Amino acid sequence: MSEVTLREATRQDAPAIRTIYNHAILHSTAVYEYDPVSLQEREAWLTQRQGAGLPVLVAVQAGEVVGFGSYGPFRPRPAYSRSVEGSVYIHPDHVRHGHGTLLIHALLEHARAHGVHTFIGGVDAENAASLELLEGLGFVQAGRMREVGHKFGRWLDVIFMQLML
Repeated sequence: MSEVTLREATRQDAPAIRTIYNHAILHSTAVYEYDPVSLQEREAWLTQRQGAGLPVLVAVQAGEVVGFGSYGPFRPRPAYSRSVEGSVYIHPDHVRHGHGTLLIHALLEHARAHGVHTFIGGVDAENAASLELLEGLGFVQAGRMREVGHKFGRWLDVIFMQLML
């Protein structure tokens, strides 16, 4: 297996980011969205994030984007300015190969370097792999919100995981 490298996303990565994100929308509860996003929506998201100085990182293997991650404000109010919420998505053909761990480590490094105090992840309660990954990185469960999402005909719980930086 070839080496995986991480780098800042570019506009040329938007189609791959969109493909990965749309797969999560259509086939999982990792995203509480129903409808796939357009390329224009992903490009706008990328432009907005980067324009705000927020990281959007991609994991690249053999020239192919196999995952991406980013973080943004936890809440829009000023008192939350040093708290962020992050997310990582991996192409379904590349899960369980360590790419998510690499991306989260890089996001945590970026957050520390930019004065972030706490890093939060909202995870669907049935997503055992993501919960295990975050726990292995030192995240602790900060709360569970019952039945706040509804997708695929069932109610979903969200577990908030938190790491103090």
